[in-house]
Amino acid sequence: MDESFYTGKAIMDIGCGPRGSLEWANMTTERIGLDPLAEKYLKMGASKHKMTYVKAYVEDIPFDDNHFDVICSFNSLDHVKNIEESCKEIKRVLKPGGLFLLVVDIHKYPTFTEPQCLNWSFLQDHFSDFHVLEEKHLENAVKRRIYSNHRTNKELAKGSTENGVLIAKIQKLD
Repeated sequence: MDESFYTGKAIMDIGCGPRGSLEWANMTTERIGLDPLAEKYLKMGASKHKMTYVKAYVEDIPFDDNHFDVICSFNSLDHVKNIEESCKEIKRVLKPGGLFLLVVDIHKYPTFTEPQCLNWSFLQDHFSDFHVLEEKHLENAVKRRIYSNHRTNKELAKGSTENGVLIAKIQKLD
C-alpha cells in the first residue's frame, strides 16, 4: 500500500515488539504498539520511538469500539492465549471499512511461545464476516528455510503443507 493510504488514520500493531515498528508512519493521526511486554520495551529505550506503546494483551484491547482504521498483526496471533477472544477484540476496535493486515505462522504442533496451532482456514474460521482483499499461502515454507525448530535447529515437517505462513489483507464490512 502507498504511504498516502495511511494519511490521517489511526493504526495499531499487535505484538509490536521493541523496535519501533510504526516509526515510519508519521502521516497517521495515531500510532499504537500493543504488546504485553511494552513496559519492558520502554525500559530498553523504546520511549525514543515515535509511537505509543501500550501494555495489554490482544484479548483485552484498552480502546473504544471502532477506534482504528488499520490493525497489523505480524507473527503475533499464534502467541496469544485465547485466539477466539483475540479475534473478537480485533473486530471490536477496528472501524467499519477498516483493514486488518495479517502475517501468521501456520503450524500443527503448539510450542511454549506459540500455543495456538492455526491452520489454512484461519480467515474462514475467525474472519468470515470480513472481505478478503488479498490472501497468500506460503506452503512448504520449510523447503524455503523459513521454518526451523529454534531449540534443535532442525527443520519441521520437511515438505509438509501443514506448516507455512498465511499473509492476508482483509476489510471489516460496514
